[in-house]
Amino acid sequence: MPPKNAPLNSFDWMVVEPTLSEQFILERSIREIEDCDNIDVLSQLCVAMAKAQHHQTRLLRQAVGHIALLDAVLSGGEQKP
Repeated sequence: MPPKNAPLNSFDWMVVEPTLSEQFILERSIREIEDCDNIDVLSQLCVAMAKAQHHQTRLLRQAVGHIALLDAVLSGGEQKP
């Protein structure tokens, strides 16, 4: 629940600021990929990443739609198709 003094239309919660630890983990993963010479491993990684990205895009779309609906209900607005 947002703080009581937070504006209702604030989208600050959407700003993503990774921690230093998260940045290091990402950098380590990137370097492992860059250092990989096995084309089969890289191909499998690309396929897995494409599938994950597709799933995450759909999940995010559903979540944002659900949040928008809840926001409309909480603010007294009407649901639009």
